[in-house]
Amino acid sequence: MISMPSEIKKLITDFLEYLEIEKGCSPLTIRNYSFYLQRFVEHAQINSASEINKEKVRQFRLWLSRQKNYRQENLSLATQNYHLIALRCFLKYLAVKDIKTLAPEKIELAKTEERQISFLEGRDLENLLEAPLKVKQKKIISWRDKAILELLFSTGLRVSELTNLKKENINLQKNEFSVRGKGKKWRLVFLSQQAKHWLKKYLDQRTDFDPSLFVRHDRARSNDKKSLGITPRSVQRLVQKYAKVAGLTRKISVHTLRHSFATDLLSGGANLRAVQELLGHRNITTTQIYTHVTNQHLREIYQNFHDQKRKNKEKE
Repeated sequence: MISMPSEIKKLITDFLEYLEIEKGCSPLTIRNYSFYLQRFVEHAQINSASEINKEKVRQFRLWLSRQKNYRQENLSLATQNYHLIALRCFLKYLAVKDIKTLAPEKIELAKTEERQISFLEGRDLENLLEAPLKVKQKKIISWRDKAILELLFSTGLRVSELTNLKKENINLQKNEFSVRGKGKKWRLVFLSQQAKHWLKKYLDQRTDFDPSLFVRHDRARSNDKKSLGITPRSVQRLVQKYAKVAGLTRKISVHTLRHSFATDLLSGGANLRAVQELLGHRNITTTQIYTHVTNQHLREIYQNFHDQKRKNKEKE
């Protein structure tokens, strides 16, 4: 971090190392937090933690609201909040270290619009899951891609979690396995019978010795002496490819299948806490984006069970 006073620079460096070692944050998260905090320090012109106050934060928020992104548009409220979240986490760290500074709870985030999620159900979901078997291509590619789609819908895995899987991680004698997600936290996920069936068919066709659960089966792999493992970008491309084959006109991503997994569970009666665990969310508020499902269930419960005596009387 250039042009930053040594005292505040050291505190931020210590904080970023704490995120890496104690919290297990990804390099991308640490890089982003470093960028956001550097922005704040340079704008606020502070030399020490004790100089951080509500007015400097207010001025920083005002400055953020007037900044433009690479498309020359105002920064979204979500992006502005990322800066404030980083600052708030930094202040919490300083508070634990008994370093005098602004209390983290003094920083309030801007209210953002409710996040809209994209998910599939019914015939659209079935068409997508069946699409790999309807494309004329090598059998092993069809079976690999079918296994990928079934696994994504069966487990709600993030794309990075899926592409990091090794063959040794999966025991097809069981219907469950552990996966390491964000923050290097392990969680248990479960295999559906369909996912298990297609994984076995695909792995039985493999003749390579690569440890990756899913590998490339194209000409490009012969020129690559490194791992044959499929990349997150490749998974995203194949999801988009099969969305077109399935006749889906809206934008479909890998995360759409993760949302579909959660929506399917909630529609089937699972509670929000259970879905939080299965998705690997640290905070229940992240899982609450699926209130479109829980709210529908509340409506149905209300309509089915509330004031039954009056309803029965009306029928008499």
